[in-house]
Amino acid sequence: MSTTLCFDFGNTRKKVAFFEKAEIKEAVVLPDDSNETIHSLINRLKPEKSILSSVIDHNPAIEDILSSATRFHKLSHLTRLAFTTPVGKPETIGADRLALASAAVHFYPASHNLVIGMGSCVTYNFINKYHEFVGGSISPGLEMRLKALNYYTAKLPLVKADSNVPLIGYDTATNILSGVVLGLAKEIDGLIEAYRERFRNFNVVLTGGDMVYLASHLKNKIFADPDLIFKGLYAISEVNNP
Repeated sequence: MSTTLCFDFGNTRKKVAFFEKAEIKEAVVLPDDSNETIHSLINRLKPEKSILSSVIDHNPAIEDILSSATRFHKLSHLTRLAFTTPVGKPETIGADRLALASAAVHFYPASHNLVIGMGSCVTYNFINKYHEFVGGSISPGLEMRLKALNYYTAKLPLVKADSNVPLIGYDTATNILSGVVLGLAKEIDGLIEAYRERFRNFNVVLTGGDMVYLASHLKNKIFADPDLIFKGLYAISEVNNP
């Protein structure tokens, strides 16, 4: 049975999913990207293939470790993809956005797709029905917004994200949550409406760790899939690690 490790190294978390064929069997957040951590994963799961999507300066030694123990592929603008990138500088597209676009094309190949990634940043990724990743938007993520209010003011506290948010805050913490969580939800809805004015029919897919705080506050119909980036990485691995 074909087995694959899919690594997603973001600005906030380092995650990995283990696939048997096309099914996720395990997904965890890694404590770090040390040699010992990667060796432990390989020894326990014994994967045949591996793929890495990284938007950080990760431990470079792990690429050698994965190359020696598995059929390894590092996601980049040189990766063979199921879509084209007709933008000015395709080499600047983040690996995470390439993986999300790949998942959209894999699961919804006949549609326009807007994939919204809820991580350290919010990324809006539009892939049309002709399988062209034409770009999108990037804005501060939920945690970044909460931290900014604390960092750039003298007295505002650092508030923990929550999905249970009142429209009218009744103390400092709920005022911040109302502004940040509901404000971000209105941003997402507003951009979806702007896309709808131009493209009319398209899928909206929401993914990422912070989607749990936002999904219930969105008025637009969305598909929510917390594992979308892993599924995209697996699809890419199958093409680049045959």
